[in-house]
Amino acid sequence: MTNQEATPSFEQAMDQLERIVAQLESGDVPLEKAIELFQEGMKLSQLCGQKLEQVERKIEILLEQDGGMVKKPFQPIEEKGDNR
Repeated sequence: MTNQEATPSFEQAMDQLERIVAQLESGDVPLEKAIELFQEGMKLSQLCGQKLEQVERKIEILLEQDGGMVKKPFQPIEEKGDNR
């Protein structure tokens, strides 16, 4: 199995992460298992973050400028309180 086949899609990773969170929130998980689930959840969270960053880089916004269309790189909306 190749690395790409072993890497879950964004949706699969989110589903797995949601299941892990539900298990941890239930409080019925032994400590050692909770630690394993937490570690797996962190890896999935990082994977989802990386996939979102890749998508953001691919998104281009088309703006009308001087009667033509211009490609502009995606710029995420600034968080409130971010005075940049």
